[in-house]
Amino acid sequence: MPLTWLLAALFTLPGGFTEAPAYVRLFTPAAVPPGTYRTFTTPDDLATVLGRLPRDASRPASGGTFEPQLEIATDAFGQSGGYNRWKLALLYGARRAKVARGPRLEHGRVVEAWTLVSPYPDPELDKLNPGTLLIVLRLQP
Repeated sequence: MPLTWLLAALFTLPGGFTEAPAYVRLFTPAAVPPGTYRTFTTPDDLATVLGRLPRDASRPASGGTFEPQLEIATDAFGQSGGYNRWKLALLYGARRAKVARGPRLEHGRVVEAWTLVSPYPDPELDKLNPGTLLIVLRLQP
């Protein structure tokens, strides 16, 4: 993984996130170069996380960007990861996940796509955690 991306990711995340690499194998495609996706967790709920996102050029003010939506679990996590869809569906049951998606910009250019999900499952898909999972897709220049 390029050191510049590691440093950029560490300094651009809102406070309170811890890297959680176990979620990369669960919720992202396997056939991508290492380091393309990174995952982080925080005990904070989605509203708190969204309130900490910078309100500057790194967060565009376009409609729909980082607006929370309620989604069924398989829509929240997509179909490209290696997770057990039945187990995830049973874990969430009728409950919907709060999901916010949006780009992160550097110098007016989109460099990452962020997906925030709350609550999120543990890596074994046995329990829901009340905090927020952040899935970061690093886009190529």
